[in-house]
Amino acid sequence: MAERVESTDIGGMSELPLDSLAALSRGLAALTEAGAARTVAVHGRDGRPRSGILWAEDLVVTAEEALERDDAIVLVLPDGRKVGAELAGRDPGTDIALLRAPTGPVDPLPLAPVEEAAAGHLVLALGRGEQGAFNALGTVALAGPAWRSMRGGRLERRIELGLRFAPEAEGGPVLDHAGRLLGMAVPGARKQVLAIPAVTLSRVAELLRTKGRIARGYLGLAMQPVGLPKGQRGVIVVGLDPDGPGAKAGVILGDIVTGWNGAPVGSVRELLSRLDPEMVGRQVALDLLRGGGPLRLTVTIAERAAA
Repeated sequence: MAERVESTDIGGMSELPLDSLAALSRGLAALTEAGAARTVAVHGRDGRPRSGILWAEDLVVTAEEALERDDAIVLVLPDGRKVGAELAGRDPGTDIALLRAPTGPVDPLPLAPVEEAAAGHLVLALGRGEQGAFNALGTVALAGPAWRSMRGGRLERRIELGLRFAPEAEGGPVLDHAGRLLGMAVPGARKQVLAIPAVTLSRVAELLRTKGRIARGYLGLAMQPVGLPKGQRGVIVVGLDPDGPGAKAGVILGDIVTGWNGAPVGSVRELLSRLDPEMVGRQVALDLLRGGGPLRLTVTIAERAAA
């Protein structure tokens, strides 16, 4: 008969067997060891350490927002070696950066199916600091639908975590109960902690590896929000690239954009969020107000030039 320990009543259970706690402890330690073997420290020019994920041989995924454009990047690998890294590509929309560094062979973590994430599931977030690898145990606080970030990136699922987040863990892996890569830990708004889903990491990392950047749609319009009668809103064109798609389609200064393929547009952010990679080369119907009257123009979305 298993030895038992008294505990606070949770869900009608007033006792927990010590052997179950020991098994849980051993399991968490094993997950930590496996995750730590794929977690690196990332040091940029500002000196503040972050973390990264050994993605494939000589490739590391980390958080894009944490890196300056001209950073001299140094990685601390799981075996303690320090190596220089260069930026292979970055995508501000999804907060993903891909680094090239002489990491040697890598046995990557298996990816967790994004559809299996559910609120209440246990997760383990890992990072690497000056004293080595560390972890934080928590839960999936929210597993929502696909969404777009404030910078227009498409993420296959919104995953919010309920755990204490150390700044050094930014860019580190988040593991599920089976030791699979659920995502990459990044800070969100209002002290939230988000996990960029592993499927998003995979999609973006491959594009960054092969092309060095993520294509974004381009209209060639500078816009500002504007109020309309009956409480409606739109965006007014205040600047125009004469060689851009908008100008070529017939958009002029002072036009007010009110719709995109029949769906209302109420803010600049809402319109820009639609200019994702999949829209490049496609035709879009823009609903406008010009001189108080409605107008519809067809615009072919171009690719935004590299910064």
